Amino acid sequence: METTEKEISAAHKTRHPLLSGRRRAAAIAIAAAMLSAGGYYWNYYSHREYTDDAMIEAHVLPISSKVAGQAQTVSVDDNQSVEKGDLLVQIDPRDYQVKLDEAKAELAAAEADARRAAVDARRYEQLYRRDQVSKQVYDKAVADADVLRARTELARKKVSAAELDLSYTRITAPAAGQVAKKSVELRSFVQVGQPLMAVVPGEVWVTANFKETQLERVRVGQPVEIHVDTYPGHVFKGHVDSIQSGTGARFSLLPPENATGNFVKVVQRVPVKIVFDEPTAAYRLVPGMSVTPAVKIS
Repeated sequence: METTEKEISAAHKTRHPLLSGRRRAAAIAIAAAMLSAGGYYWNYYSHREYTDDAMIEAHVLPISSKVAGQAQTVSVDDNQSVEKGDLLVQIDPRDYQVKLDEAKAELAAAEADARRAAVDARRYEQLYRRDQVSKQVYDKAVADADVLRARTELARKKVSAAELDLSYTRITAPAAGQVAKKSVELRSFVQVGQPLMAVVPGEVWVTANFKETQLERVRVGQPVEIHVDTYPGHVFKGHVDSIQSGTGARFSLLPPENATGNFVKVVQRVPVKIVFDEPTAAYRLVPGMSVTPAVKIS
């Protein structure tokens, strides 16, 4: 039997109220969820100041040489972990050992001459007291002893300097950390002050560049939630350590000169140092990583 147009229309009318009720319920649920989410985010961000202009910072210790010479040994590779005092580079010490031996020989000769001159000065003093030599001869003997004693002290200083130069041929890690940006190679000639590598210790912190308009309620010691892009599922805890006394532009290499007549007002940013309250050794946090800190201001 064919379904008539009236029956179809009646069936639609029968189902329409139910469907309409479900749609209204779904719309109400969605609106409630959006309202709840909006209320949560408003409450969250109204009590926090945050910025995405922030990154991980750390001490980067440059390693260079105080003496020139050929790199006899390079004991580390890029990204290798080192402990304080570990040997990084050994510069050929033979030239500096020879200089030290020469300085020691000069010191021995100077000490011998100084002892002889001191004995002569005491002898001339006795002769002078018995009027057997003139005052001029006695004064010359004393002066010669003083000169040779000064030369001995100078020779002793040269020995110390030679020992110091020899010790500089061993370049060691100034702190525990990880080697980065290694540029020295085995048998290469190293110049004085030439950058060889860097050592990055494990201590890290956050430098957050907040807008000047955000700093009204930011205080030292306030808690901070730190979101690191590398670990989106983890929220690190920290606190505000300090606020720089000046904007980033003021301490740049070429600070803006506003007295030239072309001033345009731009919202400045002020660096804020944030330190971690929890150990970070289990996470790879390295200088330059992007983070988003949120300072709880109330």
